[in-house]
Amino acid sequence: MTAARTLFEFDNAYARELPGLSVPWTAAPAPQPRLLVLNEELAAELGTDAARLREPAGVALLLGHGLPDGATPVAQAYAGHQFGSYVPRLGDGRALLLGEVIDTEGRRRDVHLKGSGRTPFARGGDGKAVVGPMLREYLIGEAMHGLGIPTTRGLAVVATGEEVLRERGPLPGAVLCRVAASHLRVGTFQFAAASGDRAVLRALTDHAVARHHPGASPLEFFRRVVHAQAELVARWMLVGFVHGVLNTDNTTISGETIDYGPCAFMDAYDPATVFSSIDHGRRYAYGNQPAIVQWNLARLAESILPLIDDDTDAAVAAATAVLGEFTDVHQAHLDEGMAAKLGLAAPDRELAADLLELLHAQRVDYTGFFRALAAGTARSLFAEPEPFDAWAARRAASLPADPVAVAASMDRVNPLYVPRNHRVEDALTAATGGDLAPFHELLDAVSRPYEQRPGLEAHTGPAPAGGAPHVTYCGT
Repeated sequence: MTAARTLFEFDNAYARELPGLSVPWTAAPAPQPRLLVLNEELAAELGTDAARLREPAGVALLLGHGLPDGATPVAQAYAGHQFGSYVPRLGDGRALLLGEVIDTEGRRRDVHLKGSGRTPFARGGDGKAVVGPMLREYLIGEAMHGLGIPTTRGLAVVATGEEVLRERGPLPGAVLCRVAASHLRVGTFQFAAASGDRAVLRALTDHAVARHHPGASPLEFFRRVVHAQAELVARWMLVGFVHGVLNTDNTTISGETIDYGPCAFMDAYDPATVFSSIDHGRRYAYGNQPAIVQWNLARLAESILPLIDDDTDAAVAAATAVLGEFTDVHQAHLDEGMAAKLGLAAPDRELAADLLELLHAQRVDYTGFFRALAAGTARSLFAEPEPFDAWAARRAASLPADPVAVAASMDRVNPLYVPRNHRVEDALTAATGGDLAPFHELLDAVSRPYEQRPGLEAHTGPAPAGGAPHVTYCGT
């Protein structure tokens, strides 16, 4: 029995059931692999031995090498609208699905590599990844997990020992091994629909239903995806998260957040916030995210119309009605979440909207405001406090009687630590240079975001005023 076999018992349901939607492939060699970070909690969830993963055979497996007999790694095929423009063939240009494992709770989980070398979908790219962006995805995924937001998670980041050429020069290469409920995307359905083969589309839908929504009809399947994504985006909005690249190939069927490229958290509240270096038209700005995801879901509806009803007009009417549920579901989650953030017993949409206008007008730090509100120190965040005083008086009239209980309930839903942009960049710069200590300190903070701990005070505030606007890159 090989070391890899004792670490993971891979199944290959996606590759087996949907042979036309992937290409068998193998990972590129890594000349000098070195484990940078390992998620021991996630390893335990997967039922594997973290200590064994740290050994040479385990590190090799995390790079896609020395796989157990029967494992069939594949590059997945999908299409997608990228910044609104349709690309019929995207796929995993630098990624591989190693297979699926059944975790300790009986859930099927994908084990997937990113940065593992060129595939037939690479479209001219080198297929590699570098240390900074792979650690960013690991870090943000753990932050989102700590916040209770559905997300893919990094199992490990392994340095490959080779230099990878990027615009700013050569950088140390790395591979991310990540885990997801699945890697089925809206773009996967677009690719299947574009094939013109109804049997392929049906097989994909049956696979997705069995995996995520057992027993659902195609229309009910669509409804559940709509509702899952409506809730997911509401959770993003409540913590000030900006995904940065909400193409249809980055919108999952599972309702998990995926592909942390040019993502970041807002400091000062501004609906127009964009961090991505390539989002020149602000298509994926913070405030646009709900409408964009709903637009992406319309593309899913178009893809599965033939399965909803043989009568096209009837299928369109049914899918349109379900798509229309997105707004109410999203708003309900947003209202309930904001009420909890403000310590209210019931949602007050007008009070919440007026607060956001006030935060925007005075450029108040979004994350810090809610913890300060619970502590009774929020007034100090406003250069002109009188409008806040008027708003606070309105809120006070709606609060439950026990102020201590209100503050405690607010602290349970308002994070103290999020991945502050300047702290992330400092940590990734240090890690690229070989010093992982700042990264691990930041990871520790954001993995337990609601729990105040000594020594982490530097992670609670925004970047100093007057600096250049924060810019993020997709890492390719």
